[in-house]
Amino acid sequence: MGYVFHIEEYRYRKKTYNSGVCVKGSISIELKVDYYGILEEVVELQYHNEHSRVFLFKCYWYDTTDRGIRVDPHYGLVKINSKARLRNVNDVFVFTKQSQQVYYTYTPFFRKDRSRVNWLFVLKMKPRGRVEVV
Repeated sequence: MGYVFHIEEYRYRKKTYNSGVCVKGSISIELKVDYYGILEEVVELQYHNEHSRVFLFKCYWYDTTDRGIRVDPHYGLVKINSKARLRNVNDVFVFTKQSQQVYYTYTPFFRKDRSRVNWLFVLKMKPRGRVEVV
């Protein structure tokens, strides 16, 4: 069991949100950066026989610089700027096994402060069938 992903277009007809993607990444040993995006398309590559298949996610990615991502120092919550997307990216594809599902939600105070309307909290989802024991 695991995640159930849907492309962004599917979400407009549903109440659920399954198109958020997170991929673990790092720039260096000291600086670890997760990449956040939205699933646009699922691509299946099939090789010579039926059992050799690979699935890829085509995503558009949010900017991972200070302009596009912030981490709350006290709570460790990640916020992304939904208007700050990476442009001219050559690596839009990731393997499905590399991906973790995330949910993007507005900050609770966005109605009071319109300057924060573009900033979304990132909530990482747990795969189906997995229970964390503390």
